[in-house]
Amino acid sequence: MSTWTAGPGRARTAGSPWRNWAGNVTSRPVREVSPASAEELAAEIRRAARDGLRVKTVGTGHSFTSIAATDGVLVRPDLLTGIRRIDRAAMTVTVESGTPLKRLNVALAREGLSLTNMGDIMEQTVAGAVSTGTHGTGRDSASIAAQIRALELVTADGTLMTCSEKENPEVFAAARIGLGALGVVSAITFAVEPVFLLTAREEPMRFDRVVSVFDELHAENEHFEFYWFPHTDNCNTKRNNRSAGPAAPLPRLGGWFEDEFLSNGVFQAACSLGRAVPPAIPAIARISSRALSARTYTDIPYKVFTSPRRVRFLEMEYALPREAATTALRELKAMVERSPLKVSFPVEVRTAPADDIALSTASGRETAYIAVHLYKGTPHRGYFTAVERIMTAHGGRPHWGKVHTRDAAYLAEVYPRFAEFTALRDRLDPDRRFANDYLRRVLGD
Repeated sequence: MSTWTAGPGRARTAGSPWRNWAGNVTSRPVREVSPASAEELAAEIRRAARDGLRVKTVGTGHSFTSIAATDGVLVRPDLLTGIRRIDRAAMTVTVESGTPLKRLNVALAREGLSLTNMGDIMEQTVAGAVSTGTHGTGRDSASIAAQIRALELVTADGTLMTCSEKENPEVFAAARIGLGALGVVSAITFAVEPVFLLTAREEPMRFDRVVSVFDELHAENEHFEFYWFPHTDNCNTKRNNRSAGPAAPLPRLGGWFEDEFLSNGVFQAACSLGRAVPPAIPAIARISSRALSARTYTDIPYKVFTSPRRVRFLEMEYALPREAATTALRELKAMVERSPLKVSFPVEVRTAPADDIALSTASGRETAYIAVHLYKGTPHRGYFTAVERIMTAHGGRPHWGKVHTRDAAYLAEVYPRFAEFTALRDRLDPDRRFANDYLRRVLGD
């Protein structure tokens, strides 16, 4: 089945600069192209090679790094959208690479299907999400990329390559989180399952309590996460577990009040005030952390896993060995308390099981994620540098799409399969058609 009608793609000389969602990355491509099929995409890559231009694909710009920036050809996958086919015998769905996750989630639900796990927003394209290692939280179920069963990839010479555990398995092992370095993803086949219900239980908890029982909360719940509000001892916890039903969604007004009015509208105003008057931030944090009350609701997965995020920010996230999480969190809290820093955003903590993807942040180890944010326009260097110092001391792996300063030398030490990935890159893209400054830093050249 398909949700779109193919038509000819578009190519144009680039006009205004491209900017990412957070506004911290800008690039000036020579031209922009919007291919309408994998074949047109391959033709554009061959054309770029003839013109001596680099190629990068950009989705919705939700990465905070310059992973998609280019001074060559910018591929916009706006016309590469929709479901190609649903295989109910294999329980898979094949989707065009430019499809936004929010459209995929709605389309799957309409078919009585769902992904097993997902991140907490769904604005990204499917290819952008998997290429940077987007994840949610889970005791047993891993990142979105770990749910991939096959990939269609256009390589640097314009070859259309399909890879899976059986076909080009060495490419499949790496390309599920490929950073845009191995080729341009044109389609993805995900494992799906019959749509199910999740019961979400959200409740406040004190920091020391959450940290002391973190391992138990992780073990007892299919999906556990929490937020700590800096300058306070307050946290908000969320436990998502499968439910036999019946469905009990959030009331329309109550859900809007907490998820839109408080979490977006009021929070936006509070962040703006904090940016203008930093000394007010601790008091704002104490009020904000008390505003969210306990609630329980039951709904289909994407309505439980994801939330609207309209307040713009910068983010750094590190993946640590799960056993190091509580120590690192206590160090982070102590650092904030003894510093003059004023932090308006909560710190987010999630988990993931070990997986087998070469450059997955959970590759080969049980993982905990610690993410820090600052409101857009707030000076971030001091806070992020201090956080990064703590995370790297515990062997942390930075999220590929979020702010960090690590380079290939560091990353080769924390990823056992790093050399496997770079060797494959040498084979598939020897002329670095898909290179940019960010990839030169994190992968070497």
